[in-house]
Amino acid sequence: MTWTEPATWYANLASFYAAAAAFITDQDDNVLLVKPTYRDYWAFPGGYVDEGEYPHDACAREVREELGVAVEVGDLLVVDWAPPAGERPRAIISFTFDCGTITSLDKLELAGEELEEAAFFSEGSAAQRLPASVAPRARSARLARSQRTPVYLTAGQNVPGNRGQDRR
Repeated sequence: MTWTEPATWYANLASFYAAAAAFITDQDDNVLLVKPTYRDYWAFPGGYVDEGEYPHDACAREVREELGVAVEVGDLLVVDWAPPAGERPRAIISFTFDCGTITSLDKLELAGEELEEAAFFSEGSAAQRLPASVAPRARSARLARSQRTPVYLTAGQNVPGNRGQDRR
């Protein structure tokens, strides 16, 4: 076996993007979504992880930047890996964290240039507003929160044998 210099070894490994999102509900268990100004669909509050940043810190930062509130980032609920798609040349791994419950939208200060609206939706209504590849995260996050077990998805689909799957 030939020794490979670490710089060469690491330069040849696959690379991917990372994103972090907040799963926030209201007292009626509706899901908080935001409507970005630059997209035709709604999203979970969150965004890309910066270089050298931990995903849970990125989640807290993004919520603070987008909604103007500090949240406690709790358990990891969903990990979703998706291959390159469209104009995105690399795979992306998305982390969804439990950021608890808020009772009102009154204290939110939306990032005006980035977001046009924030609202709570039932799980089904949230799924209709999210891209098809992201919609399963709403149900998976709720399930993971109730079972206290993270769910692993690939491109929005449950992985066979995943302990976090709904077993109905």
